[in-house]
Amino acid sequence: MTSEIPNPWDEGTPVPLYVITGGSGPSVKTFNLVTLIATRSEPEPSMQPEQAAILTMCRYPLSVAEVSAYLSLPFSVVTVLLSQLVEDERVEAIAPVPIAAYPERSLLEAVIHGLRKL
Repeated sequence: MTSEIPNPWDEGTPVPLYVITGGSGPSVKTFNLVTLIATRSEPEPSMQPEQAAILTMCRYPLSVAEVSAYLSLPFSVVTVLLSQLVEDERVEAIAPVPIAAYPERSLLEAVIHGLRKL
């Protein structure tokens, strides 16, 4: 007697990723996993559901990795969608702070030491 274990993951009819991206190839813009995305406009009814979801969820800045996770889409697909939104000026991509922009450790320690003397 064989008992089939029902598949708890029902994918239904998955949409091919090239349909979501509009058949676009690699994105023109380069995004990092920690690049922050902030909405600059409201979603329109005629937009793709994924792009409308990005505009809705990024009212407060989110990283590209978070957007990818919330949409359950691969990073590469999300970067294509974001590139289209950046070109249309619907979102703003805020690059992460480069390491060189951080103050040196010795300066921070001197500031902390000075504050403790107050």
